[in-house]
Amino acid sequence: MNKVSTRVELRFNVPASRLFDEEEKGLILASLEPYMNKEGFLILVSQVERSQYANRKKVSEKFYKLVQKALTTPAKRISTRPTAASKEKRITNKKKLSEKKTFRRDPHNEA
Repeated sequence: MNKVSTRVELRFNVPASRLFDEEEKGLILASLEPYMNKEGFLILVSQVERSQYANRKKVSEKFYKLVQKALTTPAKRISTRPTAASKEKRITNKKKLSEKKTFRRDPHNEA
């Protein structure tokens, strides 16, 4: 049995925080929902390390990474057109497949 408790629990009240504006709070609340309780507290736990100091360090690193990931918006995808070579390759492959299927047909059962 463990005689010393090294578990660390970080609780961060997102709605009451003055660190973020309302838009950022909304992003955090939406993307980190699995880590939230009903009151809007972000709760992170670490009990992997043998010392409480190491667990504190680990949980704070996890907090910063999660918040940073929640606040970064993914870059919008720019749609591109297929190249001439890719179009040619697609048509060539279609013709080959068509030929293969015509050779499979029974010449006596043409409808």
